[in-house]
Amino acid sequence: MRNPDAWRSLRSPFLTGLALSLAVVLLSLAALGEGTAAKPDLPTLPAVPTPAPAPTPSAPARGERDRAQTLRVLQKDGTVESMTMADYLWRVAAAEMPASFEPDALRSQAVCARTYALWKLNAKSHQEEGADICADSSCCQAYISPDAAAQKWGANAEAYSQKIAGAVADTDAQILTYNGAPIQAVFFSSAAGSTAGAEEVWGRALPYLVPVDSPEGDEVPNYRSTVTLTAEEVKALAKEAGLGCDLSGEPSGWVTDVVRTDSGRVASLKLGGAELSGGAARSLFSLRSAAFEVSEAEGAFTFSVTGYGHGVGMSQYGANALAKQGKGWREILAHYYTGAELQDAWYSQHT
Repeated sequence: MRNPDAWRSLRSPFLTGLALSLAVVLLSLAALGEGTAAKPDLPTLPAVPTPAPAPTPSAPARGERDRAQTLRVLQKDGTVESMTMADYLWRVAAAEMPASFEPDALRSQAVCARTYALWKLNAKSHQEEGADICADSSCCQAYISPDAAAQKWGANAEAYSQKIAGAVADTDAQILTYNGAPIQAVFFSSAAGSTAGAEEVWGRALPYLVPVDSPEGDEVPNYRSTVTLTAEEVKALAKEAGLGCDLSGEPSGWVTDVVRTDSGRVASLKLGGAELSGGAARSLFSLRSAAFEVSEAEGAFTFSVTGYGHGVGMSQYGANALAKQGKGWREILAHYYTGAELQDAWYSQHT
């Protein structure tokens, strides 16, 4: 019979050796596997570092170009004041359009004012006075000082001032052109459903000043107005104007041959046989526009007038109505100035 204690003494060294041999084999296999495994791809660096892209010129700051252009403005007292284009446009926009209007209507007004200013610069109409443009609305554009505007606006002065400044800055240096030249960007208050063509008012057609629909209506203050004159008052006005008309008959036969334009305005009429244009009749009878009807009863003449202004170009109240419909200033200008294009003002050519 075997001795158990002797067997235990022999088994322990044997098992220990077997375990050591097995560990050596496993380590060898692991080393072999590591040597044949695929290594991950590493990026290849260029021999010469790639240069950084050149910096691109930054866009002009908002309003920067208008602030860099200087205008000499002939004031009503005969003095000449130098100011930036931005300051001049603020004064024009504040005078020409109600500050309560929609922002895009005010932006449209700023572009019209800037374009008209450039057109006047090209004309050099105030060169002899040492100025570029004047502050008289009958010659150039309406104009108001910041102090006068603040007094007019009262409690809204600060808000309205910033609103107009924003409209000028938002359209910085943008003008309307036709064949590359600034257009005569004329404008007026309100239309009777349609604007007028330039030839209807001034006798000369311009391709960008043609009749277009205008959406304003009875929301416009004094959109419909009435002027009533007695027969004696009409006689006196005709005599003062030197018309040489015959007003000896019955008043019911004094106004004849009323001719209308495609836009519905009076193109011409005869007063006592003397022919007047619609514009001349408007001036003679102090009417708000040439879109009028005339009737006579019991020796008195009644002129029923719609809208206000000459009717050519952009209607200001029409622009405001379009802005309320969601139209942007670019769309508004494209609507009123057929075929005109927006582009940056070439200030360097006019200094």
